[in-house]
Amino acid sequence: MGAMTAQQDVAEQIRALEDRRYQAMTAGDVATLDELLPADLVYTHSDATSDSKRSYLDRLASGYFKYGPISHPETSIVVRGDCVLVFGDMRGEVHIGGQLRVLDSASLTVWSREDGRWVLLAYQPTKRPS
Repeated sequence: MGAMTAQQDVAEQIRALEDRRYQAMTAGDVATLDELLPADLVYTHSDATSDSKRSYLDRLASGYFKYGPISHPETSIVVRGDCVLVFGDMRGEVHIGGQLRVLDSASLTVWSREDGRWVLLAYQPTKRPS
């Protein structure tokens, strides 16, 4: 087996970070998400509302967002220097303010390298038609 290219190595790092992020979301692990999300995060939801890092973490900590198991297969990972785009899906369930919502979205996740580490800069799901 040949040596991994730098882009493949970054893609593997991002896959691991995506797994870690989704595990933290389903576990309500605010400390891990606090580490992965920068202060200027833009987290958009499939209903077109958005959260900042602080509002997202506060809502998760309060139980406003309560995620069930989520699958998040990626279609492709595009590495461009200190920016990585993850194209994929988000499928599962979440209780939002006590109301169950089924998740079935195409998604775009943007990771950025800051001070030598990868952070999730933006997330944008697009709800699939029913």
